[in-house]
Amino acid sequence: MTALHTSSLTTLPLLARGKVRDNYAVGDDRILMVASDRLSAFDVIMGEPIPGKGEILTRMALFWFGKLAHLCPNHLTGDAPESVVTPAEVPQVKDRSMLVKRLKPIPVEAVVRGYLAGSGWKEYQESQSVCGVKLPPGLRNSGKLPEPIFTPAAKAEAGEHDENISYERVVALVGPALAARIRDVSIALYREAAAFALGKGLIIADTKFEFGLDAAGTLVLMDEVLTPDSSRYWPLEGYDEAFRSGANPPSYDKQFVRDWLEQVRINGKPWDKTPPAPRLPQDVIEKTASKYREALQRLTA
Repeated sequence: MTALHTSSLTTLPLLARGKVRDNYAVGDDRILMVASDRLSAFDVIMGEPIPGKGEILTRMALFWFGKLAHLCPNHLTGDAPESVVTPAEVPQVKDRSMLVKRLKPIPVEAVVRGYLAGSGWKEYQESQSVCGVKLPPGLRNSGKLPEPIFTPAAKAEAGEHDENISYERVVALVGPALAARIRDVSIALYREAAAFALGKGLIIADTKFEFGLDAAGTLVLMDEVLTPDSSRYWPLEGYDEAFRSGANPPSYDKQFVRDWLEQVRINGKPWDKTPPAPRLPQDVIEKTASKYREALQRLTA
């Protein structure tokens, strides 16, 4: 399978290259989002692509946009991405792109956690809270929370780390009414998706949503949704054993790469999580690709 690390469309103006997606302007009101096979971890883009990753992300995002459309409108236009590029550029676009509405993005990542893991677990150990949300004592790594919690982050500039923020900071950024709407919609989206995934033998430990506003001021779900890049997926089998041992459960997302990066040594020292990233060995690339494929297959079977 041919991997696409960076797209190179010449017939459309390039708006931005994100960690994974290359965004091109289609007139004044639409954007062509091309999901590359790049992978980022700790907000650093890896030099090696994961073959097939962009197609899997796109298929999974389209699956969830369709399933959750009754809870919140999304940015899809319904138009074919191939219709806005030349025949020579179709191979870079086909099966890995979305043609979407151009919105006013909200500078908040709407993170919802149903389980205590990753940075949330680290923060809980220090303060018994996550992003200002007080939690009961005695919780353990990878444990299920009593209720899903909204733990937002401020979107960072390229190359910078996203910053966990309090709900009060979100209110200050966007106002109380929109902050409450983002929080409530995010938790509703997570609850429905988590319940569906559990029926497929998958735990969605946490996820992040991104929203924008259309010309009428309507809140619209945008970017990607519930992909392995934006969510922590665990298989149900093996979870109980990992939880009892205090270990991170096996993962269907890029946590596998994160765990490898945490162990790697450069000149005898841990990687400092700044560019350039360590070179991913072939077995890590192949294992990561297989995890992405399996997550999609289980979810959509």
